[in-house]
Amino acid sequence: MPVSKASIKSFFQSDMLLFLAILYLVEFVRGAALISFLPIYGDKALGLDLDVIGAAITAHYLTDTSLKLAIGYLLDRLSVRTVVCIGLLFSFVGIAILQFADIPWIFISAAAIYGIGISPIWIVCLTKVNENQRATQMGFLYTIWLVGLGSGPVVTNLLLDFNLDLTYWVMAGVALAAFLLSLFIRGGRSVHIDVVPFRQQLAILGSRLRDMKLLLPGMVLQTLGAGMLLPILPSFAVNSLGMTATHYSILLIIGGGCTVVGLIPMGKLSDSLGKKWFLIAGFLAFGIVLFALTQHPQLALALFWAFVLGISYAAVLPAWNALLAAYVPPGQQGLGWGVFSTVEGIGGIIGPIIGGFLATRFSESSVVGLAGIMFMIISLFYVFFPFRLFKGDSLPPAKES
Repeated sequence: MPVSKASIKSFFQSDMLLFLAILYLVEFVRGAALISFLPIYGDKALGLDLDVIGAAITAHYLTDTSLKLAIGYLLDRLSVRTVVCIGLLFSFVGIAILQFADIPWIFISAAAIYGIGISPIWIVCLTKVNENQRATQMGFLYTIWLVGLGSGPVVTNLLLDFNLDLTYWVMAGVALAAFLLSLFIRGGRSVHIDVVPFRQQLAILGSRLRDMKLLLPGMVLQTLGAGMLLPILPSFAVNSLGMTATHYSILLIIGGGCTVVGLIPMGKLSDSLGKKWFLIAGFLAFGIVLFALTQHPQLALALFWAFVLGISYAAVLPAWNALLAAYVPPGQQGLGWGVFSTVEGIGGIIGPIIGGFLATRFSESSVVGLAGIMFMIISLFYVFFPFRLFKGDSLPPAKES
């Protein structure tokens, strides 16, 4: 389906530009913290084991995920500004505590507090996407998200080689800027929402979860595989691939850049051609590349695999979210995305601690190889998924009890 200029223009109205700016800053800090700062700072500066670092990342996702349902409920009832501001204030406090995190429990607690404020801005942005151009507009949204998520660790890696304290203060400054920007959000709720009793909303969402039960295994396994990689990626790049911090930054730039460039065209193709083969091919390529990286390739080949990973991720993201969006009940978007994000977050909670434990007991390569096998299994899962039940439109209204 062609993308109209009016559709794109309507997506970038004044309030949406502010939300996207905040989203970029939030994801910059998240990427910097989870992909680079926490693993490298915890390992090099604090001498923590990978299982402790994995526990800290798990603590972050535990608070992030456990609050998604509550945040979705609040966004359906309270001012967007109130919910987003309070969340981002908690995130800033979590980053501020990191400067005192010289023992494991403080390190883990700081990561947990930081996770409190991540969800609101993302769920608000999701509710702004138009249904008739969802995959395409999700491409724009994910472009902003990934530019932030990717630029954070790249900048952090370069600064970590130069000055650890400066790296921390850049992260703290960006987190503070996100909070200050949130003060300019207009009052009111994110979207027009029908007033429905909470118990009735849960009944509708329960019906949606039953409808999408075939998707649940894939939802959990996807985030589980990705979560396992978070605490070990920097050490894997150094110990198994022989990379310096600069090489690792280049790898992230290539992978993230290819994802950003590919998101919008992949979103358009997904709108036009359907979701099935984008998911199958994307996850299969993920698995193959991760397994190939365990064979200790030369730098040039590793950078090529980063290119393939980026394109694969660009194929998966718009298709997956367009598929998931069909199950979000009309009128309860905040609560709906909160519930589904919570289900997805289960893998993100247990993945880092499993990855850190396996890396400590065995090796980083074993974790990467296992994650690759999991993504291959996910690809096979979507081969047999009944996509005939999903034609790109929203499901019929769920029965209300």
